[in-house]
Amino acid sequence: MPESPADKAAMADASTRLPLNGITVLDLTLARAGPTAVRHFADWGANVIRIEPPTEEAEGVTGRRHGSDFQNLHRNKRCITLNLKTPEGHAAFMKLAKTADVVLENMRAAVKHRLKVSYEDVKAVNPRIVYGSISGFGQDGPYGPRAGVDQIAQGMGGLMSITGEPGRGPMRVGIPIDDLTAGNLLALGCMMAVFDRERTGVGRWVTTSLLEAQIFMLDFQGSRWLMDKEVAGQAGNDHPTGIPTGVFPTSDGHINIAASSSRVFTRFCEAIGRPDWLTKPGWTSQGERSKNRKEINAAISEITATRPANHWIELFETNGIPCGPIYSIDQVFADPQVKHLGMATKMQSPFVGETEVVASAINISGFDKSIRRYTPDAGEHQHEIMKSVGYTDAEIADMKAKGII
Repeated sequence: MPESPADKAAMADASTRLPLNGITVLDLTLARAGPTAVRHFADWGANVIRIEPPTEEAEGVTGRRHGSDFQNLHRNKRCITLNLKTPEGHAAFMKLAKTADVVLENMRAAVKHRLKVSYEDVKAVNPRIVYGSISGFGQDGPYGPRAGVDQIAQGMGGLMSITGEPGRGPMRVGIPIDDLTAGNLLALGCMMAVFDRERTGVGRWVTTSLLEAQIFMLDFQGSRWLMDKEVAGQAGNDHPTGIPTGVFPTSDGHINIAASSSRVFTRFCEAIGRPDWLTKPGWTSQGERSKNRKEINAAISEITATRPANHWIELFETNGIPCGPIYSIDQVFADPQVKHLGMATKMQSPFVGETEVVASAINISGFDKSIRRYTPDAGEHQHEIMKSVGYTDAEIADMKAKGII
């Protein structure tokens, strides 16, 4: 369909802006969960001001400042330092908050109140503020005061009890899935609150926690208990309910195969030359196959082990059977589809040189998600940001001399 003049104008406008242009975010976050939330705002055009203490920790949870983890988390931001424990530092924060749209933090629940930078404190000077908080276990309740980290929440949220091979004991997931999920959910919640504020003029306090995020991510495993009172256990590489779905050997490694539905299982049996399996007692329904998973997996493995992975992937793809290789991290980024998707994106930095970071997984037609700003050094934008809220050169110099910034 030909583009209308309005479409062309919108595309031209999109080339010079991003969806969140005009939104100012104050970033008080630490570690990973909070910065994950902020990264969505930063990547999509918000004016993100990261606020750090004047004394920088040599190596935090996410490593050194110029290390890969920190650089990947904090691109597309500007940075200042403020000692929020001093009256002058607190006053400077409040000046920034007065004209901000969003404040994001993931301190222990009580810390923001002690520093007097809580939702209530900011709301007093800016009733339109959207204030986002991540905690370990919630802002209140019996565990509210506790500190929480990803692995603790993986354990308390049930994930470690269903991860890994049966009989091997609890196993953590290989990524900080709670941190990442909580950050993603907070960003989503805050953007909904900003959207609502544009209609109502009312700001909101948006909260989530590592524990809530993990329980949300239990999804069907959670509903199995809530509705059916079935406690899921560890299933290793097998899907908990859909068989056959899992890892199978090949002559040169392993592949994943997912052929659990009746339709796909039929195609699978025919593709590997075993149509007799379709009428084999105990193999004819998903429920029966789940009970006989060991026997089924062993029979499939005996066949797949005779040929290389590419043979099976080509055969199964041709027959509409979901399958795929099992990559190491370097192989992931070498895959032609991953390259096509642009999941490694370039960043030019005066501190680490030309490098690559992980791209946003969100794509919005007409918008460019290239990295606009390299990850800043501590306090790199101090002067320009302080000046923007009315501080003079002399006042900035005095605060620096006193260690406030």
